[in-house]
Amino acid sequence: MKKAVVLLSGGLDSTTALYLAKSQGFEVYAISFDYGQRHDKELQCAKNVAEAAGVKEHIIVKTNMDAWGGSALTDKNIDVPEGDVNRTDIPITYVPARNMIFLAFAASYAEKIGAQDIFIGVSEVDYSGYVDCRQEFLDAMEQAINKGTVCGVEGRKIKINAPFINMTKAEEIKLGMELGVDYSLTWSCYKGEDKACGVCDSCLLRLKAFKEAGFEDPIEYKEEK
Repeated sequence: MKKAVVLLSGGLDSTTALYLAKSQGFEVYAISFDYGQRHDKELQCAKNVAEAAGVKEHIIVKTNMDAWGGSALTDKNIDVPEGDVNRTDIPITYVPARNMIFLAFAASYAEKIGAQDIFIGVSEVDYSGYVDCRQEFLDAMEQAINKGTVCGVEGRKIKINAPFINMTKAEEIKLGMELGVDYSLTWSCYKGEDKACGVCDSCLLRLKAFKEAGFEDPIEYKEEK
């Protein structure tokens, strides 16, 4: 069976990507990151999703990206702001080069296990303006991976799959429902409280997507705009 490494945060996008990879016949190896984020709720959700989906292996890589901070997600001295789905600037929740770092780890893992596919659940349509969620970046990263790995140089190239890059989150949720994704196991809020805040960028995008898809979001919120 062909193998795939799936970047699994425990959020809506990565969970849907995992189920899509499984539906395409891949033996799934999930990789998650304890990178110094302000809470571990999403990481616990990643563990629950991996177990529910029956992945072949789930590993958690521990890094310390909070050592230099620079983001509301890794620096507890920076407050998570209220969201704005119409913003045009890069929000303070952007973590410097996060997807570049994550994909580098995923490539190393993929080379070790003999996987030629990496799945990442990013989108250029419904997202928070992060520069490392663009197809242009993914193409460049894939090229770098295949120039910097033995498997790539020998012709066993690694492909970065971003199946939702041109999809709205609503379209993604509809697909996830068809695939049997249990979204009650996922977490998207930037805050790690008992209930999702309902007002950060990630919550707003998630709530908007479920409404447009015609489904009720199964997680609880403190408030909704």
